Amino acid sequence: MIDNIGLYTAMAFLLDLLVGDPRWIPHPVVLIGKAIEIMEKLSRRISGNPAVLKFMGFVTVIIIAGGSWYLTWFVMRWVFNFNFWAGAVLSIWLISTTIAACGLSKAAMEIYSLLQNNNLEGARRKVGLIVGRDTGNMESGDVIRATVETVSENIVDGVVAPVFYAFLGGAPLAIAYRAVNTLDSMLGYKNERYINYGMASARFDDLINYIPARLTGIFLLAASRILKMSTREAFDAMLQDASGHPSPNSGIPESAVAGALGVRLGGLNYYNGCGSFRAYMGKDLMPLEPFHIRQAVKLMYMASSIAVLTGYYLSFIF
Repeated sequence: MIDNIGLYTAMAFLLDLLVGDPRWIPHPVVLIGKAIEIMEKLSRRISGNPAVLKFMGFVTVIIIAGGSWYLTWFVMRWVFNFNFWAGAVLSIWLISTTIAACGLSKAAMEIYSLLQNNNLEGARRKVGLIVGRDTGNMESGDVIRATVETVSENIVDGVVAPVFYAFLGGAPLAIAYRAVNTLDSMLGYKNERYINYGMASARFDDLINYIPARLTGIFLLAASRILKMSTREAFDAMLQDASGHPSPNSGIPESAVAGALGVRLGGLNYYNGCGSFRAYMGKDLMPLEPFHIRQAVKLMYMASSIAVLTGYYLSFIF
């Protein structure tokens, strides 16, 4: 079933680049999200005790991630036994649903176009769909920074990590990765509601992104060299600034992109009206301009392509 895993993953990446995630096709993440909602309701009915919620959060991760892997494996095995080509197509499509290069690029470039047309209000609304911070009073530079930061961080969980796990274990492992990532996005908040129940989701997401994030740093250095950006600054920024990020993984791609572009990311953000300072990434060598969004997207595409080509090559060696 996974004999052609390298080919399936590479084709899935190309499929995402070509069509992204059409809204008329049911997406596995929707089903995963509904399953998470059901598990949360059941968990909270059992007990509101913090210790019990922490335990149930761990159980939720096991059931959702493990169930996603098993269900995908079971369906794929049945389809492959029925018809090889149908199984291959299903495998490619399932892996492509875990990759978000096209969607990430589209969202970023829409913001870029709005800023180029001096539509700051439209850009604020659009960036508000991809970030969790307050965007209503953002200046142009804040919108650009938020967009570049989002593109940078999502190179890991939107492309490199799902591709990494797809090369290791095909569609079942890629879907399981996306399940964990969805758990973190829905439950991994450090607020009163999720500080206990969502702890396992956040920690597990950090764990499974640890290797992909560091590989992404390497791929971004290679991408910056190919695109003739500041590779040295990208390397220095990763060494000096990545550890200052609140996430053990997100600081690596964000600092690398900041250094490669010669800009400074991080700073003061607002969440529900409350200010929160995030450590600076990179040096303030030039002011943020709309074209930096386009450059960040180019870096994302190049680093992602390098990741896929590397995995495709290694899949034939091992």
